[in-house]
Amino acid sequence: MSLMKSWVASANDANHPFPLNNLPYGVFSTDGTDPRCGVAIGDMILDMEAVEGEGLVQLADYPLFDVPFWNEMMEQGPAVWAALRDRLTALLADGSAEKAKVEPFLVAAADVELHLPMVVAEYTDFYAGMQHAKNMGAILRGSPDLPANWLHIPIGYNGRASSVVVSGTAIHRPNGQTKAPDADMPSFGPTKRLDIELEMGAIVGTGSEFGQPITVDEADAMIFGYVLLNDWSARDIQGWEYQPLGPFQGKAFGTSISPWIVTAAALESFRAPTPPREKELLPYLNGSKDGLYDIELEVLMQPEGAATATSVSKTNYNRMYYSAAEQLCHHAIGGCEMTTGDLLGSGTISGADRSEYGSLMELSWAGREPFTLDTGETRGFIEDGDTLTLRGNARGDGFTIGFGDCTGKILPAVTWPAKD
Repeated sequence: MSLMKSWVASANDANHPFPLNNLPYGVFSTDGTDPRCGVAIGDMILDMEAVEGEGLVQLADYPLFDVPFWNEMMEQGPAVWAALRDRLTALLADGSAEKAKVEPFLVAAADVELHLPMVVAEYTDFYAGMQHAKNMGAILRGSPDLPANWLHIPIGYNGRASSVVVSGTAIHRPNGQTKAPDADMPSFGPTKRLDIELEMGAIVGTGSEFGQPITVDEADAMIFGYVLLNDWSARDIQGWEYQPLGPFQGKAFGTSISPWIVTAAALESFRAPTPPREKELLPYLNGSKDGLYDIELEVLMQPEGAATATSVSKTNYNRMYYSAAEQLCHHAIGGCEMTTGDLLGSGTISGADRSEYGSLMELSWAGREPFTLDTGETRGFIEDGDTLTLRGNARGDGFTIGFGDCTGKILPAVTWPAKD
């Protein structure tokens, strides 16, 4: 596939993240207006509430875009998803006869505030990157050997939907319990080992019935789109609490996602296979399609006061062992009802080389080998005032499918107990 030309000139730049080939979905507001659904095209955003109100987009017998989230549209299912994409392409394509009708409903992206693109129903995070799992084993247990179940099932835990925030939202350094190896008792206070995890997030568009499993192919068809996801992690809090039930407060304080949902349809030509299986999967985890995507990913770190950010890691989503469809299938296999707006974190994405590691825990080897930023400062973990940015792009023939940055700045911990 090559670049699809639009009459929105900025969308035709080969390096712009939002060409006509993309058409990602988000929620925006301008000064004095309420949040509403929009579609990114070049440097502009198409106001979906307005174009639906004018009858330029009509997908149901009732409004789908009179609410500030994409859940109602997602509930309609793949046929309506395809119809919307076709209609938007026709409206925004170079030579469109309806340009004059559509143009008044474009808003400059530079003038808007972006919000969460959907109501997050539930959030589940997985542990599905093999290199990350091996690295964590080597760091924490002295051996890269994988847990006995890792090659057979996508391991995950249920996180907090209430803590999922849109890019640009500041994150307070969390307080919690930690325990030093030589201490008799745990202590309370701000985490000293604040970290990120570079992930992709899959968004469930259509749900499943309670009590009914789904196949991998059914799961693949249920996925509406993808976002970048930063699973902020307090390693010292996590290390003290995680046995026997897994992460809790070490993860619950914040999860950042990029503001634009890039649809599965926009990524179709970038599908990539999962790697050869070291152990044969049970038949229910087999699907007919390549489940990963060729998406270049990058982590940038910018200390407070620094003029520019330093790129600290570059990797690719195709490094994962399990796909989002396999994760979704396994999630529902016991009869768990999946819901429109469910968010599935891929797990940390790390490649074989240290330059591809997707967490600071790995990049600094638990702080024992700090890395140097372009400013000359060193980091083992995140310091107050640091801004972390995740970036992702799929590169086509003369076009780029981008997600918009996933950014968060770390603020100091809240003083607790509060002092008068």
